[in-house]
Amino acid sequence: MNAPAPRWPAVFAVTVGIFAIVTTEILPIGLLTPIAAGFGVSAGTAVWTMTVPGFVAAVAAPVVTVAAGRLDRRLVLGGLLVLLALAGFLAAAAPAFWVLLAARFLVGVVIGGFWSIGAGLAPRLVGTAAAARATSVIFAAVPLGSVLGVPLGTLVGQLAGWRTAFGVLGVLSLGTAAALVALAPPLPPEAATRLNVLSGLLRRRGVRSGLLVTFLVVLAHFGTYTYVTPLLRDVVRPEVLSGYLLAYGAAGIVGTFLAGRYRAGFALAAAVIAAAASVLPHTGPIGALVTLVAWGVAYGAVPVYSQAWFAREAPDAPEAATVLFTASFQATISAGALAGGLVVDAVSVPAVMTCGGVAAAVAALGILGAGRRSPERAFR
Repeated sequence: MNAPAPRWPAVFAVTVGIFAIVTTEILPIGLLTPIAAGFGVSAGTAVWTMTVPGFVAAVAAPVVTVAAGRLDRRLVLGGLLVLLALAGFLAAAAPAFWVLLAARFLVGVVIGGFWSIGAGLAPRLVGTAAAARATSVIFAAVPLGSVLGVPLGTLVGQLAGWRTAFGVLGVLSLGTAAALVALAPPLPPEAATRLNVLSGLLRRRGVRSGLLVTFLVVLAHFGTYTYVTPLLRDVVRPEVLSGYLLAYGAAGIVGTFLAGRYRAGFALAAAVIAAAASVLPHTGPIGALVTLVAWGVAYGAVPVYSQAWFAREAPDAPEAATVLFTASFQATISAGALAGGLVVDAVSVPAVMTCGGVAAAVAALGILGAGRRSPERAFR
């Protein structure tokens, strides 16, 4: 039986919360240049604003979920959004680069905890019959963060300064926290996630394969996409840069809904990312737009495929599977951005695009290889 209609507003509150989190996490991609200039650091150093949240989130995913124990999930999620608001205000007022990194540390705690707990709440909010639709609504916040959040944040940063963009996100997070606590019903955990459950999942071969291919694809994407803005500044006029990022984000939404449950689709997405990263440095304005759209469609499908992989391998422990998905994804976001920064500082932005293309191509081959080893467990 479907849950009462008043619980649908809670689904949208969770969606807006994830939208705020995703936007806050990846906003430095669009503001990397002014952030670096504001503190007098290199682009490679400024990218720590991307790497810190991911590394922290990878640890926070299991730690926060286990520490939450049997606390009401509604209150935990509300508290995490208040923490996100504080991080936004701290970033907006940061007098030094290390203070900005401290704010980004708090963002990482929120990412790990909110995703691990909130991503699986749809069945409890709307009932089993509408769970798939509610889950789609919640996960739509990921590409929406790219299609709306980052371009709008970049625009605000261009017009009023990058600090204002983080302040606005702080206000949004605070309002969403209040809405979530007011609209969601009490949500005591159905079963507390424990460390022994997580360690047991890691002993499964399919889970380890999922970790490996997720690492390679996300490493390739964030090792390259983090530096798309500096690359595009040499290709297109500054006033149309936000439009290019908007096109990428819109394509990501399309990719999210196009993603099926077939391993070949995951491999195809990785192959398209490989091609796009390799080609982008050698295109003109029109070619760059086409390449970004293809890249957006491909990457929009990646989180869907990755989570489906973990869910398929751990149907007996859905929250624990979500923790592993969150931890692996976030750790690799940081690793990719950091590795990309090292290559950019040592060589160039085009060089990091080539490296990312190779990593994504290897991921595509690995996904197909895993399918041949376990054809009976392919996505259905």
